[in-house]
Amino acid sequence: MAWSSGKDAAWALHLTRQSGELEIVGLLTTVSEAFGRVSMHGVRETLLEAQAAALGLPLHRVLVPTPCSDEIYGVLMRASLAQARADGVSHVIFGDIFLEDVRAYREARLREAGMTACFPLWLSDTTVLAHQMIESGLRAVITCVDPRQAPRDIISRAYDEELLASLPDSVDPCGENGEFHTFVWDGPMFARPIEISIGEVVERDGFLFTDILPREKFQIAGNT
Repeated sequence: MAWSSGKDAAWALHLTRQSGELEIVGLLTTVSEAFGRVSMHGVRETLLEAQAAALGLPLHRVLVPTPCSDEIYGVLMRASLAQARADGVSHVIFGDIFLEDVRAYREARLREAGMTACFPLWLSDTTVLAHQMIESGLRAVITCVDPRQAPRDIISRAYDEELLASLPDSVDPCGENGEFHTFVWDGPMFARPIEISIGEVVERDGFLFTDILPREKFQIAGNT
């Protein structure tokens, strides 16, 4: 499973498990070697590890430098996929929904590795999909926002019905155009919730990031 720590990957994993067509044997995540955080989502490795434990799956990290060129990224990813193929993995599951260029890129890289790319959410209506995820009990927080595409004030907010109702029409309800990214802390795919608190917000390279922190006493969005 190509694991971003966000809602779409979590939902794709959930649907794959429900279908029973493929056995998910691990999570594959790119992590910034310098900062110890999930690429783009900015999530700490400790929380990534907590997600893996709650999913009951081993975590396979692809450590990438910062900055990372497309060439270096390609070399690192090919090595990781080659190892997975040698271990008997035949498919990689992605949470992409409608970006054709992204799908084509992933399919080409998987073909090179002798593997198949799977897209359980492909061409889903993102409005319907967003409501389905929330109604299922999936719980997430907005951890990254591109303020050029989405309102700045959605950073750190819970991904819930109230948030969806507040989004302008120009923002995809699933953030599929890169408007925002999420961290999933609970849902039907997890054996238990991930206990978190909300840290500071920083602006870096034109994006807003919330520092999601692990905590012992669970509290988020005003609820305990």
